Amino acid sequence: MTKDVLVSISGLHMDMDAQIPGPDEDDVIEVVTPATYYYRNGKHYIIYDEIVEGVSDTIKNKIKISGTDSLEIMKSGLSNTHMIFEKNKKNLTYYKTLYGQMLVGLNTRNMEIEVSDETIKVRVDYELDVNHEPLANCKIRMNIVSKGSGIAV
Repeated sequence: MTKDVLVSISGLHMDMDAQIPGPDEDDVIEVVTPATYYYRNGKHYIIYDEIVEGVSDTIKNKIKISGTDSLEIMKSGLSNTHMIFEKNKKNLTYYKTLYGQMLVGLNTRNMEIEVSDETIKVRVDYELDVNHEPLANCKIRMNIVSKGSGIAV
């Protein structure tokens, strides 16, 4: 994996009370952005800036992947949080936004991490609760590829 990478992150949130069994494609949010990749002490790090529409500041993001069962997403700037996803575990964190702070619960039901020379693929399925109230079933999909590898993100 090269230092310069492209990251594709897609997320889907399905309301816990939704009566419709399948996700609506319009609910999927996807971002593709350039990032910097590092490998230190057996852990993968991906760092990128997130641009928020209508605001001049950005959110600095750091993704840390440890083995095949731990993913951390750290955000700082306009919003601040340190989310930890561990397979079959529930983790709590505070999520600070422009509108206030929330207590967020992340109950990771499934996680798959595949690492090769040119790509890292991450799939996480989790339940999201806010202030101990169930909110949504969620999915995160990440595809990290070396820039110039010819592999589509």
